[in-house]
Formats: sequence, structure tokens, C-alpha cells
Amino acid sequence: MGLLRFGGLLALTVAGSLAFTTAVPAPAAAADDTIVFGAALAATGSTAREGELTKEGYEFWKDYINAHGGIKVGGKTYKVDIKYADDESNPQTAARLVEKFVSEDKVNFILGPYGSANSATAAAVVERLKVPMVEGNGAAQSIFSQGFKYTFAVLAPGTKYLQGILEMAQTLKPKPKTVAIATANDAFSVEVGGGAAAYATAHGMTVIYNNKYPASTTDVSAVVSAIKAVNPDIILNGGHLDEALLLQRTFKEQNVNAKIFGYSVGPDTPDFRKTLGKDANWVFGGTQWSPTAKYQGAAGFISDSKVYAAEFNKKYGHVPDYHNAESTAACLAFQYAIEKAGSLDPLKVRDALQALDVVTFYGILKFDSRGINMYKPMAVNQIQNGNLMTVWPLGVQNAKPMYPTPAWDKR
Repeated sequence: MGLLRFGGLLALTVAGSLAFTTAVPAPAAAADDTIVFGAALAATGSTAREGELTKEGYEFWKDYINAHGGIKVGGKTYKVDIKYADDESNPQTAARLVEKFVSEDKVNFILGPYGSANSATAAAVVERLKVPMVEGNGAAQSIFSQGFKYTFAVLAPGTKYLQGILEMAQTLKPKPKTVAIATANDAFSVEVGGGAAAYATAHGMTVIYNNKYPASTTDVSAVVSAIKAVNPDIILNGGHLDEALLLQRTFKEQNVNAKIFGYSVGPDTPDFRKTLGKDANWVFGGTQWSPTAKYQGAAGFISDSKVYAAEFNKKYGHVPDYHNAESTAACLAFQYAIEKAGSLDPLKVRDALQALDVVTFYGILKFDSRGINMYKPMAVNQIQNGNLMTVWPLGVQNAKPMYPTPAWDKR
């Protein structure tokens, strides 16, 4: 979805949300000593797999908290529950579901959908209803240019997603000099590509290809042919899992070689490695979180990334990717804010979120005046012999980058 269309959709949602109701509902009471969250997540549509990863992250937190006594609010302890509904990967559906969660189902708070477009429409609704939403899967800064006060994002913004790969590239020999960037035409991906292009140019690299393709496309052959024609050292993609799989397959089909292949979304997901097999090797991915990250988290939850990864793997049968971790972190932001507020009043919890400054297994949770976690660094993972290894930055790496990527016929 392009920026123009994205902006138009957001404006339509803000205006159209008035059609639902003009009155702000009274704050929901926690029924049966349970704090209830609402989450509109894709179970169908183009982002269903990412929606499933998001739900796993939410559920892991919920089950852990309930198994360890719940959340203390003032002098009372509450269990937590999460109501889910399928937003069908559709931004307008996400907005309607969030409206229903608050106005009809009387949930206390909202956990964000997957994706920037869906997070943006949900943000417009919670702003009008004055109910806090914390999201971990909508990185487009355009969400936070509307002056919203009730939406908070635990993840670093889209402009940073591919910068770590370029930072790493500057330390490698032979040093790559030219960059090709292909981005899906949606708000998040456009920001990712723009951030990468700006960083590359500012640090002496030459961007020799920078173009968009339709979001959720099923044919990238023309894009791949154009990239092959300019023969870049680095190929970067701002997009989502299905597009990353399609591009990687097409690069092999057309025998496109580069020193570095990097994706904003894809390599971290179990599906990328499972689907591509050996063809996933050597690929780099920007990541919000790594199991090797060295953080000492606050009390009240698993404080260590390795322990979180091990416990998650035990529960779901796969090592958590950053979608899982950032979704759990969104829940943690609510947990610490509610405890700090000592109240379930939406305004008091919103104020506690705005003032939040806590380190977790995922890293720091702290928001600027817009609600963005600008304090969150990115890392870089690489698939090496079928395993996802963290290769950048130096402080968290558990492997050195495998570089340069060999030609397809030399692997």
C-alpha cells in the first residue's frame, strides 16, 4: 500500500470512525478479577502467518503471567485474558473490530494488529475512544504523525530496519560499494527503503537501483531483471514474508548474484528457512531482537533473552523470531504501566505508558512524545547452514558474518 493510499485510508478511518459512535464509552471494569485485552489479528489474508507469530507472542505472555500470579493493581491481583478476532489482513476490518472490542465487548485495553496499515486504522479508533493501545508490529512512523496520544509502539521505526545491514557492510572486505533497493508499495516498506537509501548515500555507497513493486505482488520478475542489469554489491528488500520468499526464489531463477542479500522481513521467520531450504543460506535480515541479546530485564517476567527463547521453543516448538518477541514486549509494556499506575483507568495507564522507562528481555521500553520507541536498536541476523545467527552488532553477535555470498552455482 503506497504512502498516498495509506494516508487516504487513515484519513478515511478517522472521519469514518465518527459513524460508529460520537460518545466515548465509559472505562471498562475488569470482570471477574480479569483484565481483558482485545487483539484484531490476521488469521486469514496476506499477513496471516505474521498474525500467527504475533498471537504466539501475546499468548506466551498471557500464560506466563497467569501461571505466576497475575498482575498487581494497587492492592488487588488480576488474571489476564485476550479476546481475538480475525482482521483478514484488512485495515478497515481491523478498525471495526477494535471499535467492537471497546464499545461492545468492553475490553480494558487494546493490543495492536500486525502491520502498519492495520495499526494505523486501529490507532485512529483508540484515539477517539481514549483507550490505550500498545503495538509491536506497525513500524511506519506515519502512524505517529497524526498527534495520537493513546498509541505506543515498542519496536524501532521502519527507517532503521535495514540500516544495521549497511553498518555491518562497511566493516567487511572487500567493502561493498553499490546498493539496489526494492520495496513493496506500502507505508512500512517505503519507510524501510527510504531509510536504507538515505543511510547508504550518507555513508559513501551508491544507490544504483531504488524502485517499488505492488504490495502483495505475485510476480517480481521485472524487478529482479532490472536489478540484475545493474549488478549491485548489495541487494536489499523492504517488504514482508511472502514477497521475500518470492524475491529469493526469483533471484535464483534468474541467476542474480550479489555480495549481500538483505530483507526487512523474512529471514527471521521459521517459514523462510523451512520453505527455501538451502537457498535461504547466506541471507541477512534486519531484526528487532535476538536470543543472544544481552539485557538484564526487570522483575515480573523472564529477564534473559536466552531463557525467553528456550521457554518459548518448549511451548511452541520453534525458536521465537522478533515478531514473537516484540509482541510479548507489547504486553510487557502494558504490564509495567498498569502496575505503575496502580489503576485500570485508561487515562492513568496511558500516562504511565508515556512515562515508561524499563529494560526487558527485549530491550528498553521507552517512548518519545509521539509514542515511538526511538531508543530501541536493531540487530542483524544471517542464515548460516540452516541456522539463524546474530552477526551484528558486535555486542550481541554469536557468529561472524559469512561474506561474500557465493554465486548460485558455487553453493
